[in-house]
Amino acid sequence: MGSGKVTVVALLLCLAVGVIAEDPYLYFNWNVTYGTVSPLGVPQQGILINGQFPGPRINCTSNNNIVVNVFNNLDEPFLFTWNGVQHRKNSWQDGTPGTMCPIMPGQNFTYRFQVKDQIGSYYYFPTTALHRAAGGYGPINVHSRALIPVPFDNPADEYNVFVGDWYNKGHKTLKKVLDGGHTVGRPDGIIINGKSAKVGEAKEPLFTMEAGKTYRYRFCNLGMRSSVNVRFQGHPMKLVELEGSHTVQNIYDSLDLHVGQCLSVLVTADQEPKDYYLVVSSRFLKQELSSVAIIRYANGKGPASPELPASPPDNTEGIAWSMNQFRSFRWNLTASAARPNPQGSYHYGQINITRTIKIINSMGQVNGKLRYGLNGISHSDTETPLKLVEYFGAADKTFKYDLMADEAPADPSKLTVAPNVKNATYRNFVEIIFENHEKSIRTYHLDGYSFFAVAVEPGKWSAEKRKNYNLVDATSRNNIQVYPNSWAAIMLTFDNAGMWNLRSEMWEKTYLGEQLYFSVLSPGRSLRDEYNLPDNHPLCGVVKGMPLPTPYKA
Repeated sequence: MGSGKVTVVALLLCLAVGVIAEDPYLYFNWNVTYGTVSPLGVPQQGILINGQFPGPRINCTSNNNIVVNVFNNLDEPFLFTWNGVQHRKNSWQDGTPGTMCPIMPGQNFTYRFQVKDQIGSYYYFPTTALHRAAGGYGPINVHSRALIPVPFDNPADEYNVFVGDWYNKGHKTLKKVLDGGHTVGRPDGIIINGKSAKVGEAKEPLFTMEAGKTYRYRFCNLGMRSSVNVRFQGHPMKLVELEGSHTVQNIYDSLDLHVGQCLSVLVTADQEPKDYYLVVSSRFLKQELSSVAIIRYANGKGPASPELPASPPDNTEGIAWSMNQFRSFRWNLTASAARPNPQGSYHYGQINITRTIKIINSMGQVNGKLRYGLNGISHSDTETPLKLVEYFGAADKTFKYDLMADEAPADPSKLTVAPNVKNATYRNFVEIIFENHEKSIRTYHLDGYSFFAVAVEPGKWSAEKRKNYNLVDATSRNNIQVYPNSWAAIMLTFDNAGMWNLRSEMWEKTYLGEQLYFSVLSPGRSLRDEYNLPDNHPLCGVVKGMPLPTPYKA
């Protein structure tokens, strides 16, 4: 055989191997236990992962396969969700009560999922009971593949910062309060990576920076109800990423971060080498709560100044300030990165809307107990996960589709408690409007997708408001805030088959019904659209013992 033919054959073999080679796998073993934590100085029962709070970091690259073996050593059923991970074709791994039977005490379950076509800052947290109020959360950092350029130089290091409010009452006490029909009230303080501090207290530094170097800080708000503002003493922040989208790199002195949201900033150590404070303060509460953490320069000398950078206004003017900051977040369309599916949908302003869903949140009393709802329906979880009964063809034994209309009733505070499942047509491009008539802010997250956050404005929505939408470079993200007496609009394509949770990120409201599930079915029952039930998936409730359905085929 001539040398030219040998070269061609070798090239073909290499290409064949490249086609069938799987993306890399990352393996984790997590032991979930109770442990004593004291974020605000009051000892209470927390949830630890491998003895850590916050939990261990999943540091991965786009398209990596993630395998997490979770051992539940609590005395209650438990589930993790992977907030922001889209689980393409694979809602079986989403970890919500509507998709999975819980991991029972003393048992383990292995999650298997791929961070397909994604980059960005995400996190995991528990969806069962009120476990989120006890910890059990940690970061998921998804990096771009080596061959895809990132629109900023590699930082010297990157740091995950979990901020948010905290309650001194334990999670079981808080759950009893909600089960009794009452609100959990205002939080007791603000924490930063599970700790809190006041100016002047002798504390170990949260992170250390070397003079002249630039660092990436990935912030996430894992609180229960409070928006916060983050800012560094003497150091501006360059925003570079927001929930999976590279952003136009604007400079900010402070940033509002609403419940459930994540973002990345670059901070350059270009000041006098000494200590500086990272400041986190609550937003839109009657009484401001705050905490600080020390950021230290290596070989620096001197304590941080007691004079903290001022927080933004915290009244009606403050809401306008925060809205304007939202409008300044723009998608960096020139950056190379994972794009949303289907390819080309980043030209979302040119796609015809096939359906508009307008959602109004409300609160009310049902049998004398506090409940929250969407368009008059207050969601209740079912004994058997919604996805399972749907897959087994037994949905009629558990829930009814489309109890919630696409428009709110005249009085959305008259609540019906029931499983809230809406049908969504596969691959339809839809517009969802969130309208908040209440005095407190809301944030909403949608599993399985990123969406285009095209507008946030005061007042009530009407069709003519579409002229104010950003139809060019709105960020593609998974969480949107809705200010008091305001509305927000998002757009997305329902191109990911599965059962997907749309929820308030204020966990009190989620627990008491402010959520729903979108059922997105593959019309062809095809593996091209959705994976089959995994072999290791536990069965519970009405489907236990039922014969397995005919599996999907390619």
